[in-house]
Amino acid sequence: MTFDKIVFGIALVALLAAGAANAAEYEVVQKNKAFSPKELNIKVGDTVKFTNEDNFFHNVFSLSDLKTFDLGSYPKGEFKSVTFDKAGKVEVECAIHPSMLMIINVQ
Repeated sequence: MTFDKIVFGIALVALLAAGAANAAEYEVVQKNKAFSPKELNIKVGDTVKFTNEDNFFHNVFSLSDLKTFDLGSYPKGEFKSVTFDKAGKVEVECAIHPSMLMIINVQ
């Protein structure tokens, strides 16, 4: 391996580590059959933690082309997380409570 390849490899690892260090975690609360906040602005690489604070089960899913996921159903006091890796708009819903809707804008 040449010196240039070693330096490039070290620089690449440093850039990837810096990107991960800059990532943030946000919390969205599920309470009173609603997401709070109803809209959230984040950056690519950030993670959103969905915490159930109601006394019944919630589900979190998205069918958005940008980020499709289904976190399943979970009870009060539990949370599940999603990391967003592309920029755009993501609609998030609860399969159990159809009136629950939020928007995540990934920049």
